[in-house]
Amino acid sequence: MKTIDNSHAIRLSLAGLALTIVSLVAASLVVAPARAHEIRPAIASATIEESGALEVQVALNLEAYLAEIGPEHGDTDQSPQAAEYDALRALTPRALESRFAPLAEAFAAGFQVAFDGAPAALAVSDITVLPAGDTDLARISTLRLTGAVPDGAARMRFAAPERLGDTVLRITKAGEGAPFFASYQSPGQAADAIALRGGQGAGAWEALANYTAIGFEHIVPKGLDHILFVVGLFLLSPHLRPLLWQITGFTLAHSVTLALGIYGVVRISPSIVEPLIAASIVFVAVENLFTDRLQRWRPFVVFGFGLLHGLGFAGVLAEFGLPTSQFLPALVGFNIGVELGQLSVIGACFLAVGLWFRHRHWYRRAITMPASALVALVATVWFFERIA
Repeated sequence: MKTIDNSHAIRLSLAGLALTIVSLVAASLVVAPARAHEIRPAIASATIEESGALEVQVALNLEAYLAEIGPEHGDTDQSPQAAEYDALRALTPRALESRFAPLAEAFAAGFQVAFDGAPAALAVSDITVLPAGDTDLARISTLRLTGAVPDGAARMRFAAPERLGDTVLRITKAGEGAPFFASYQSPGQAADAIALRGGQGAGAWEALANYTAIGFEHIVPKGLDHILFVVGLFLLSPHLRPLLWQITGFTLAHSVTLALGIYGVVRISPSIVEPLIAASIVFVAVENLFTDRLQRWRPFVVFGFGLLHGLGFAGVLAEFGLPTSQFLPALVGFNIGVELGQLSVIGACFLAVGLWFRHRHWYRRAITMPASALVALVATVWFFERIA
């Protein structure tokens, strides 16, 4: 098998790095405002009072809802209704409330809530809209809906309006600090047969399965930054054994900080964690440009970055909430889902290029270096976005 001359490889690496830096600086100036218009899931937090009253607080990007910008757009600027969204974003709280008022009844009717198969109605009782502030930043409004839980109800069904897009559902009993049920719902998807009796939510196996799916979805397809980190690991060494060792170390590390973050032992602001996650991707990708083999320090670096990514996962789970009745199965399930997501990314990369081309003498020059430069480019743009 032919090898690439080291001096030539270094020249290629330096050229790729220079191109990456120049491109990233330019791209960061152009793309930095994009994250401000990112479409994020709505969060529906339902509270069941001892009296049987039901309150659902829905935190959402109300301007995106009014402009009918759905989850098919990752960013409002990608939608044909972007100009309408920007106009709505500049409205005062009172003006935005007035725009929503005629739709309030239809909005509430879009929620499909049932107890033991019997439909239950919700009504919008209050709306909180923040001042316009910096219009380059998404504004989150909160709608309060109220209803009632029938006496003796054992199970609940909940589905958010499809137009609301992806929704995080959390259900809590009054007086309890954490939700007994939490799930991630795709547009129009229903959470069926949520157990209410005795303060118990889903069983252990249900919680494990539910949070395994949540963990997997956080990687594939929603965790593009984590996907790129794993792709960066693959690009340096497309052989499965060293890859699996790195992924295992990464998983162990993020499991530690995920647990510490969820239990409140370690708390670091997302404004610090998210840029550092982007920086970790840049580091791995740029290192790929300078070396053609797995260095001794790489596993330690991956483990360290795993600790960092775990804090990011903890932020996601804090947003979802973990059911009090099945805390441990849910936490374990989330970790299993993340690991399965990472392994699926590795498997896809291996089947796409590693299996066929990893022994070719031109593999590094034609695949590893251009792809690593592209990964570094994207991650550097993210870094500038996240510190903006």
